Amino acid sequence: MAGEAQRRSEWPLVLSLLVGATGLVVLTFYNWRNGVLIFAGGVFLAGLLRATLSDTAAGLLHVRGRMFDTALLIAVGAAIATLGLIVPN
Repeated sequence: MAGEAQRRSEWPLVLSLLVGATGLVVLTFYNWRNGVLIFAGGVFLAGLLRATLSDTAAGLLHVRGRMFDTALLIAVGAAIATLGLIVPN
C-alpha cells in the first residue's frame, strides 16, 4: 500500500517530464524553436506545480524549500524560453 501511495505522488514529475520530452521530440524532428519553447513550458509547469502542491503531493519535485524550488524552476524556464526566442535562425 505504501508503494501505491508513493507512485501516485510522482504524477507532477512525470507530467513535467512528458512535456519536456515532447519538446525534445519537436526540437529534434520538427522546428527547433517550438521545441525549445515547449521544453521551457515543461520547466515552467514543474515550477507551478511545485508552488501549488503540498510537499507530499509534489513528490520528487520537492528538493529543498518550496520558495527555492519554485524560484529556481521558474527562473530556469524563463532563461530557456528567452534564449529560445533571442537566438537567430
